[in-house]
Amino acid sequence: MENTLFRHGKKRFYDDKKFPRGFAKSGDFTLTEEEILMTYGETMLALETGELAPENCDEKHFVKALAHPGKAKNKIEHVWLKYIRLSRGRKNFHTLNGTVKNNDVVNDEDYSSEDDDVMAV
Repeated sequence: MENTLFRHGKKRFYDDKKFPRGFAKSGDFTLTEEEILMTYGETMLALETGELAPENCDEKHFVKALAHPGKAKNKIEHVWLKYIRLSRGRKNFHTLNGTVKNNDVVNDEDYSSEDDDVMAV
C-alpha cells in the first residue's frame, strides 16, 4: 500500500463465515483488495466497533468515512466500505427462471360459460 499511517493489524484478518474460501476467491475482491483486508482488516474492525481509538489523521478520516461513505478518499476506506456492503448486506440471488407476469396468467375466472359453449362447438 502507498505511504499510509494506518496501523497494521496484529494478525491477518479473515472472515471465514462470509468468505470461507478467502476474499479474492469469492470473486468479489481483487488480489490487492484482499491484501488490504488481510493486512489492515483487524485495525479497521476495531476502529469501526470503537475498541480502538484513532491515533493519526488517516485513522481519524477512516472513522469519518464510516459515518459518511461519500467522503471516502483512499483505497483502504473504499475496500472496507465494500467489505461491509458485501458481508453485512443482503446477498443478491438470481434465478434462471423468471417470474410469470400477471398479464400472462390465465385464470378460470377469465372465461365465462358462454366461452365454453363456443369452444365446445
